[in-house]
Amino acid sequence: MPAPDDVKAPPASAQKTKSGLASRILKPGTGKAHPAETDQVTVRYTGWQTDGKCFDTSGTNTATFKLNGVIAGWTEGVQLMVTGETRRFWIPEGLAYQGSPGSPAGMLVFDVELVSIKEGAKPPATPPDVSGIPADAKKTASGIGYRVLRKGTSAKHPGPASHVTVHYALWQTNGKFIESSLTGGEPITFGLNQVIQGWREAVQLMVEGEKTRFWIPEELAYKGRAGAPAGMLVFEIDLLKIVD
Repeated sequence: MPAPDDVKAPPASAQKTKSGLASRILKPGTGKAHPAETDQVTVRYTGWQTDGKCFDTSGTNTATFKLNGVIAGWTEGVQLMVTGETRRFWIPEGLAYQGSPGSPAGMLVFDVELVSIKEGAKPPATPPDVSGIPADAKKTASGIGYRVLRKGTSAKHPGPASHVTVHYALWQTNGKFIESSLTGGEPITFGLNQVIQGWREAVQLMVEGEKTRFWIPEELAYKGRAGAPAGMLVFEIDLLKIVD
């Protein structure tokens, strides 16, 4: 696909967001509703690097995905669109692949046509106490705060290498919703030796059937990992089953 004339940098007339994402509408849409980040969208697209190299395209076919499952520039940008619209995006590297090996580097340029929107499951409501560990919450020696929301149905706790099945939701302390297994409709199963330190410690405090809210300090979470949510994180974990 030939590169557009303005592939090197966004023109002065382009719209810009606070994050640094730039865009301009190539064809107005016919719809009125904008997708939410938990929605599923169907699009046609082409992507270029700023040297004009086309690195990906759907061609005449379409691609369907959840908006919260792609690079940050797409998640933010496609929410600006309505059905039938075609828009060109200039996505800074910090909202794209962030130097990930094997991925295109630098600012990326995408032409995106939003074909359709399928409404996704709504995220759970933000708890009223996400801003910090409440005074009446329990705390571990490592600094994790927790409050049992629903008592469990068993006396058995998982061990440090156990596999468990859970539903969960995650927020930052500013109230921003990050992700939840509830929006996908399916619980997740994992080994406790495969997750962040805060989860490994927290889930071992639980029993089957229990639902607990945890405040996990950054040093027990993602520790400044690129692309991961920063600061203290708030998780609600529903321990459905201890697999082994």
